[in-house]
Amino acid sequence: MTFEELEQWCKERKITEVECMIPDISGVPRGKILPTEKFLRGIGSNGHRLPESIFTQTITGEWPEEDTWVDIADHDVILEVDTSTIRPVPWYKEPTAQVICDCIYPDGKPVDLYARQILRTVLGLYEKKGWEPIIAPELEFYLVQKNTDPDMPLVPPIGKNGRPETARQCYGIDAVNEFDPVFEDVYDYCEAMGLDIDTLNHEAGAAQIEINFLHGDPLSLADQVFLFKRTVRQTALSHDIYATFMAKPMKDEPGSSMHIHHSVVDVKTGENIFSDADGNATEVFGNFIAGLQRYSSAAMPFFAPNVNSYRRFGYDESPINIHWGIDNRSCGFRVPNSSPQSRRVENRLCGSDVNPYLAIAGSLLCGYLGMTQGLKPAAKIEDNAYVLPRGLPLYLSDAITELMDCKPIKDVLGNRFVEAHCATKEVEYNNYHQVISSWEREHLLLNV
Repeated sequence: MTFEELEQWCKERKITEVECMIPDISGVPRGKILPTEKFLRGIGSNGHRLPESIFTQTITGEWPEEDTWVDIADHDVILEVDTSTIRPVPWYKEPTAQVICDCIYPDGKPVDLYARQILRTVLGLYEKKGWEPIIAPELEFYLVQKNTDPDMPLVPPIGKNGRPETARQCYGIDAVNEFDPVFEDVYDYCEAMGLDIDTLNHEAGAAQIEINFLHGDPLSLADQVFLFKRTVRQTALSHDIYATFMAKPMKDEPGSSMHIHHSVVDVKTGENIFSDADGNATEVFGNFIAGLQRYSSAAMPFFAPNVNSYRRFGYDESPINIHWGIDNRSCGFRVPNSSPQSRRVENRLCGSDVNPYLAIAGSLLCGYLGMTQGLKPAAKIEDNAYVLPRGLPLYLSDAITELMDCKPIKDVLGNRFVEAHCATKEVEYNNYHQVISSWEREHLLLNV
């Protein structure tokens, strides 16, 4: 979209304000709200800026004590509007637009701490090989009653029948229809924004929902997941409930994941490189799976980025290891039954609490390293992988250590980004351990 086309787009829709957004390290929308005239005036003149420290801010609004990755002066970085991402904000009464920005330093170099740039870096590796990765995310979340006291457990919301769900309604049609008004708005808003959501179904948890996205370009899909999360939260609030993408929001309910399906296309031929001319799996397909097996443990800070993320792996139906199998959902990596043209592998490790840019980048990087290093996958698992030994970090602190020790990942993403990312997550982990839980007060207060 040219500047003139952008200006006309805003004029036709009578846009009065524009939200210039970036996803921070946790995938939280950050940025500025500008009058449309000021927004347009700032394009091309480096007029839109944010402080560099935004990229090492924790989920609690703090920073690493020794933040050596950001100068003490905390200089501005420049927001470059990606005009292809401009969309209306359909839940506002006042005509408003939202747009995702890229970030550069004053010398024109991309900000290497920025999640969207990290995904671009990984996609650049594929481009140099003449490959085009295709992905399709599946995103789970819960609807819950408003929770104004964080010490109180979450509970399912009241549906049309006047009752909260108390039993699991996996794939229940009528169970989803209990929240028709919410999802009618979600679909309308997604259509207005051009988000390519596909199917909706009830998942295993009480008021747990899954949305599937149509397959496509990884950066576009990361943008769509980023915007979709915001859309669902805002829609739920308008119906006086919450939507949460926490990986494990309730004690006795399953966690929420973001499964990522991957395939890779040869740019010249347009063919899926995971299948040969006879329709059989290629060696490079095995290499991709092997890369996921070799490096996913180190990439877990991207797949399970929060202290709560690791609670999800304690549930019976969450993968706990790096095995693979054909149409085997007990494995961390599943190969669905499909045609040769659609041969793909599904990464089932990621929680729904991920920054989608970093999760997709990490998953694609693992597969890329497997292909370029010629790694060989372990034998596929045909039985129950849930009963096999755990093959993933148990806590966020363990995952941080593995990522810091993984030279191949650091070589691609850069020491500066990996160290800054890990330092930020360490602050969150340490803050979490300052909190005294209700379990401790219940069982230790008067007994030890």
